[in-house]
Amino acid sequence: MAEEHKLINPEKGKTKLKKNRHFNLGVTLILLSGLAFAIMLTIPFLNLENQAKVIGTTAAFIAMEVLFYAGVFFVGKELFKKYKSFLNPKNWFKSKSGEQTDSMRK
Repeated sequence: MAEEHKLINPEKGKTKLKKNRHFNLGVTLILLSGLAFAIMLTIPFLNLENQAKVIGTTAAFIAMEVLFYAGVFFVGKELFKKYKSFLNPKNWFKSKSGEQTDSMRK
């Protein structure tokens, strides 16, 4: 009986699998952008010529931005908005109900 259900609607499983692949690809790209950021920060401390440092840092910065926004494209704007709200300093000391904690009131 379960096999008949799979034969009747084979597209439903494919779309969910495709969506999961896009989501996983997006998360991977966002994580790789963090790696590019770390590389960008370490390049100035390497024993290289100044011109190589500038070129390497610029290339890492461009790669970081491209990877991040490509990841956001695949993940979706809802998750991006949630991620962005975590990075907003206004939200760091608020409780879940939207009020400030006791330590912030003193």
